[in-house]
Amino acid sequence: MRKALCTLAWLGAITLAQAQPGIFQGADLALGARLIAESKCAECHARKVGGDGSAIYRPLERINTPGFLRGMVEQCNTELNLGFFPEEVNAVAAVLNRDHYKFK
Repeated sequence: MRKALCTLAWLGAITLAQAQPGIFQGADLALGARLIAESKCAECHARKVGGDGSAIYRPLERINTPGFLRGMVEQCNTELNLGFFPEEVNAVAAVLNRDHYKFK
């Protein structure tokens, strides 16, 4: 039962993310770029995938919506205990979208 509820919540999140094409609208891109640099995101990604770290973007097309992208940034925030506030997570995700994903 619990697994079914989690699956329904996850599917609801996907639907919500897809219904909000402007999820990054109003995001502070300068803040996002600064947080990416200060948090050394590129260095962490390079350690994980090698090279300059850019191979981490669009892994087998797994991240295919703006909502998933924001969720992955939140996952890094949580796992690495970065302490980003929601608007900071959104700013970082908006920069990644602008520079790598280009979701509309």
